[in-house]
Amino acid sequence: MPISHYENFPVASLLLPANLREPVEAIYAFARSADDIADEGDIPPEKRLNQLATYRSALDDIESGGLPSMCGLPPLFARLARTILNNNLPLKPFYDLLDAFQQDVYKKRFDDFNDLADYCRRSANPIGRLLLMLFNADKSENYSLSDCICTGLQLVNLWQDIADDWKKGRIYLPMQDMANFKVTEEDITASRCDERWQALLSFEVARARSILNTGAPLARRLPGRIGWELRLIVAGGLHILNRIEAVGYDVFARRPRIGHAGKLAVIWRALNYPRQNA
Repeated sequence: MPISHYENFPVASLLLPANLREPVEAIYAFARSADDIADEGDIPPEKRLNQLATYRSALDDIESGGLPSMCGLPPLFARLARTILNNNLPLKPFYDLLDAFQQDVYKKRFDDFNDLADYCRRSANPIGRLLLMLFNADKSENYSLSDCICTGLQLVNLWQDIADDWKKGRIYLPMQDMANFKVTEEDITASRCDERWQALLSFEVARARSILNTGAPLARRLPGRIGWELRLIVAGGLHILNRIEAVGYDVFARRPRIGHAGKLAVIWRALNYPRQNA
């Protein structure tokens, strides 16, 4: 139940059926690797985009029904190709992820929440949809709930990482929301946690919580260990939102995270997961 480093993705925990851990790990390795290319280190933007273009070419090879040319590619692609072909997974979710990672290289601001939600649609929601396919639970009503969970978790990650993203010159807070609450980029530069900032983050946290709770019934709908996995993930996301509130929305001083006591609280919440989360 990871809530750090590609947090919206449930890495093949012991709760997952053994036969699904390998494909889940393969999908995670692809997403993690591509995300690191877009985000980590001091690589020039042009080189990042070129590296991501090789990932797109590898997906093209897989879509054509074969294995990608491994020249210059990490070994994860042979593993990914087997996962896609053996499980008859569509390629669109993987292309959507790449679109989002490529966008991260050059897009540093978001006009409004619709703009941000479209980013979440490509950077987070494909993961949930792929997992539903692996679990043979790929129904339209499940997709809708899964999208809410994945978008909600992505927002949780963005709000806890505001300070780190600012160091990379990136602001995920919608510009429209910042203007409405009279928060400026200079306020972020100064790590200014005043009443305006607290009001803005309170608004964003409430919206993320509402979206998460909208999707939460999926964790009761899915049976067995995957249901338990999802309950832990949702509970973890909601716990992080509570932590952001508990520190007075000062995400500059310390990144809100799940500590040892928090893990126990998350497990307790998962064990007492309501039939209808509110």
